[in-house]
Amino acid sequence: MALRSILDFSCVEGCSKCCIEREYYPTIKFGKIGVLVMPDEKEHVESLAEKHGITITIHPRIGVSETESEGPTTILAYQMMGKDLDGNTCPFLDTESSKRSPHGGYPCKIYENRPLACRAYPIIQSSPISIDTKCKFCENCGTPSGNVNSELESLIQIQKKMDTKVPYIWRFATGIGELKDKDLIKTGWFLV
Repeated sequence: MALRSILDFSCVEGCSKCCIEREYYPTIKFGKIGVLVMPDEKEHVESLAEKHGITITIHPRIGVSETESEGPTTILAYQMMGKDLDGNTCPFLDTESSKRSPHGGYPCKIYENRPLACRAYPIIQSSPISIDTKCKFCENCGTPSGNVNSELESLIQIQKKMDTKVPYIWRFATGIGELKDKDLIKTGWFLV
């Protein structure tokens, strides 16, 4: 019987890539996405920003409706946008002080109180559930096979909170992205 090696996940030395780089999703039209914030986390994240004297922008992300109306009637998820004009860099990432996280990257000012989406990373929602191939650990070391239970549990909590039988699902286009893409990026709700 062959022994399987366990590859434990850990942040790569000096990396803060997941807190800095935002991406277009599902297409450029929708703009860059922010950090997923569940409705029951939104007020807490806003109070943490106020406590730290940080300005944040939270947009809706996913909404639902019973009819093909003019927009969603219920918000299933929000998104906290990056502080840079192009949508990058989490506002809670301390890029200004000389402090460093235990792995040498920029520290998170709310690490112990970070949203579920941050707790789930690098596990991402896909079918089947997978890891984010843009994570520096995953790029350098491969797929982690050990010590990702808490990340999986966080993703399961997100999935449960977003489970809906409502027939119409809406996605919010943020209007945020690279300057070169400004003519392609939309703002507002779109039925998906």
